[in-house]
Amino acid sequence: MRSLIDILELTTQEIDELIDVANDIIANPAKYSEKCHGKKLAMLFFEPSTRTRLSFEAAMYELGGNVLGFSEAQSSSSAKGESVADTIRTVSCYADIIAMRHPKEGAPFVATMKSRVPVINAGDGGHNHPTQTLTDLLTIKRKKGKLGGFTIGFCGDLKFGRTVHSLIGALSRYENVKMVLISPDELKIPEYLKEEVLDKKSIEYKEVTSLEQVMPELDILYMTRVQRERFYNEADYIRLKDSYILTPEKLTSAKSDLCVLHPLPRVNEISTAVDDDPRACYFDQVLNGKYVRMALIMKLLEVK
Repeated sequence: MRSLIDILELTTQEIDELIDVANDIIANPAKYSEKCHGKKLAMLFFEPSTRTRLSFEAAMYELGGNVLGFSEAQSSSSAKGESVADTIRTVSCYADIIAMRHPKEGAPFVATMKSRVPVINAGDGGHNHPTQTLTDLLTIKRKKGKLGGFTIGFCGDLKFGRTVHSLIGALSRYENVKMVLISPDELKIPEYLKEEVLDKKSIEYKEVTSLEQVMPELDILYMTRVQRERFYNEADYIRLKDSYILTPEKLTSAKSDLCVLHPLPRVNEISTAVDDDPRACYFDQVLNGKYVRMALIMKLLEVK
């Protein structure tokens, strides 16, 4: 039995295979409509979510399976003080696979030690979000035709952004990826990521505070929101929340085939005026999330 807590648990070959399956699902949806007939996915979401939760549910339904679970901690027995371990032990009696989101880093890993069934980390605090990373990789592959040989800019909250941390780790294993890290000084990427991933693997990267300065060199721009829920101090959040706002004017110096990604939800860091630009790929990204989660569910359930 295998779970997925960190994107680096998957080899690049396995990621490529998941992307191939996701592309086949896009091309031949009817072929997959009963692949998980009779299987149940439990959704344990201790933290709010729209896209991740609904895309997991849509993925399981489109595979012919069923879904059970809860969408907030207050509607589960954790509100009564039940431990994560006991919740997992209970739910794994009822389901074939579990998708879990939790505000505490490491909670899904703890869950794997108590579960009878595979566990998918659907986001744990500011740490990791492997299925969003698979979504990002599928989108990049579909837009650019390859994973590697490009310059990607990460912009916004690079300190707490779990989607950024996961994607940097994943892309560090592909050839010739240059990274531009765009953030205010207070929200720079954590030192451990620089030391353990970027420096250790000799990834070419630079840290800047100006988006406009580096826009012309980017092939991919990964925007993120400044996350209010990760701040201890409301004043710091208010001061930093509008650090970067992508507008049509800022895209005038960008490449014609730039790919703008965002894990969403968006607050105001991408102007809605950008949505109609052909370089805006974030809603394609949303749709791709469903397909890659379908591929992952089948892999972990060992469905051929």
